Amino acid sequence: MNQMTVGIPFVDLKSQHQPIQTQLKEAIHAILEQGDFILGRALSDFEAAFAAASGTKYGVGVASGTDAIALGLQACNIGSGDEVILPANTFVATLIGVLRAGAKPILVDCDPQTALIDLEAAAKAITPQTKAIIPVHLYGQMVSPRQLLDFADTYKLLIFEDAAQAHLAERDGYRAGSVGIAAAFSFYPSKNLGAFGDGGMLLTRDSDVAQKMVRLRNYGASQKYFHVESGTNSRLDTLQAAVLLEKLPYLPEWNRDRLTIAQQYDNELAPLASAGIIPVQNHSGSGHVYHLYVIKVDESCFIERQQIQDKLAADGIQTGIHYPIPCHLQPAFTYLGYQQGDFPHSEKLAKQILSLPMYPGLSSSQIKEVALAIASVVSTSLRPESQSSAPIGSKAA
Repeated sequence: MNQMTVGIPFVDLKSQHQPIQTQLKEAIHAILEQGDFILGRALSDFEAAFAAASGTKYGVGVASGTDAIALGLQACNIGSGDEVILPANTFVATLIGVLRAGAKPILVDCDPQTALIDLEAAAKAITPQTKAIIPVHLYGQMVSPRQLLDFADTYKLLIFEDAAQAHLAERDGYRAGSVGIAAAFSFYPSKNLGAFGDGGMLLTRDSDVAQKMVRLRNYGASQKYFHVESGTNSRLDTLQAAVLLEKLPYLPEWNRDRLTIAQQYDNELAPLASAGIIPVQNHSGSGHVYHLYVIKVDESCFIERQQIQDKLAADGIQTGIHYPIPCHLQPAFTYLGYQQGDFPHSEKLAKQILSLPMYPGLSSSQIKEVALAIASVVSTSLRPESQSSAPIGSKAA
């Protein structure tokens, strides 16, 4: 297969949208007819529906997930002089959101098995200025709500969830977005619930936070031409809200499909564990919504991650790395004072992780093809004394 040919894309939105194409077109047409493009009815309907589905009270739609973090922290009265703890191995938007809120980010390491924030490391980073912790529900798996709530109670901190990858994820009887005082979501097109462009939302159970967020997203206005906050222009478009409202009822089914796909990946890749191919652990059972399916190419593997990625690309299989450079090593943030070696688990994971194709509609045969492609390149790299009589990737009878 030509290296430029894509047989199995990393994400395929067509398979998700095609069955509901008529409904989506009708939803968009309705907005065109109504003409309420800014802060329209579909937005308020979606805000209420998504908040209810997530197990909380209020939703405030904004222009992006980054704005949901930055403005959301401000709505929670977190800003200058406050320290906010967050993991080093997250997408840079989490860090940028803290900086835009005017707070000081305090980065900590992660658990090497789950890639989620290490709460023991977080406890050691607390100072008298620490006001909040941002648990990033990474790859679709929540940080344990029970542990978070105990942590926050012990140290008297606010919990502000980054749930950009965890739409309707569940753990310990909680849904993502219902654990802390507030939570930020992204509706980037490839998310489990994605718009047809950028979009985000703050969820909260606190009416004061919700009301302040409503002002902050709309120039700080409590009413037209009366500005009580130093706000900005960050509103989820009514058109995007209409699309998301139409897609929301299908989200539980799409999430179940992702879980089924992940379980097949687990089974297909299990024989490769001895060769150093290890999936990031799921500690949430069926509550993991698998925005991404991520494996580690660990030190016991005799082949480099890049070689595996190149082999898959040659076979027409797209992959990704989430994320190749931890936040503390990004050139833009050297002024924060962190250095190589500060967060060894995050740094190690950045060199090992590989995200495999994951989306509703990915077929069983495609999953097998991905696993066999990995097995073929790993098998050829094994030292002769480490090879068993059964080929890697095969199933025992």
